[in-house]
Amino acid sequence: MNLKIKKIIKKKNKVKIICLTAYSKNFAEETDKFADITLVGDSLASVLYNYSSTRQVTLSEMIKHSKSVRQGIKKSLMVVDMPYNTYSTIDSALKNAKKIIKETKCDAVKLEGGKKIIRQVQHLIKNKIPVMGHLGVLPQSIKGKFRSVGKSEREKRQLLSDAKLLEENGVFGIVLECIKTPIAKLITHQLNIPTIGIGSSVYCDGQVLVTDDLIGLNNSNIKFVKKFINIKKFIKEGLKKFKLEVTKKKYPSKKYSY
Repeated sequence: MNLKIKKIIKKKNKVKIICLTAYSKNFAEETDKFADITLVGDSLASVLYNYSSTRQVTLSEMIKHSKSVRQGIKKSLMVVDMPYNTYSTIDSALKNAKKIIKETKCDAVKLEGGKKIIRQVQHLIKNKIPVMGHLGVLPQSIKGKFRSVGKSEREKRQLLSDAKLLEENGVFGIVLECIKTPIAKLITHQLNIPTIGIGSSVYCDGQVLVTDDLIGLNNSNIKFVKKFINIKKFIKEGLKKFKLEVTKKKYPSKKYSY
């Protein structure tokens, strides 16, 4: 098992795990300083391309951005989302996972779902490809209105069953997205592998947010998104100063000219 993965598993019940997204080298250089896990998420669909769904992200787009991210990572575990329709069969899952790992040099891949994709998970792990799971709200499967999950008894049973099934078959961690607090807490308590929450309460072993959201670069009104800083303010100040100095012929001065 990857040493970075071992370290993350050991953090369970001891230290909160930090997971941040990155889609480029420059962002990865910064997230890497604070994150245990850097995730190249298919959330780049809306963040970078303004797609209406993560289903629109292609394998080539994920690989392109992941290759850039890899250049900025020194210490964190790099995980790449397998995009929609790239793991619908065990053969396609293995082929595409191998392609992602070979071309991006990432440490692991992430798949959405439980029982429905367990054969794919088994096949990847059998072939020594580390897998992170993802339960709860599954962006690649959303049809209709967005809503949290885990309120009904049926949903609770299914979520707990899927979480245990994923653990039994070798995933090293599971993202729990928008799962009601009581069941997210129960799943975290009953698993020996870490859970990474997004909108799923403080009881998860770690937390993930889209970096563009938490720094205020992306306009998001989703309930679980907290803006820790308004980076746009500083960007505007820098751009304004640049424009002002150029128009007043202060830049470039001799110091910045050859």
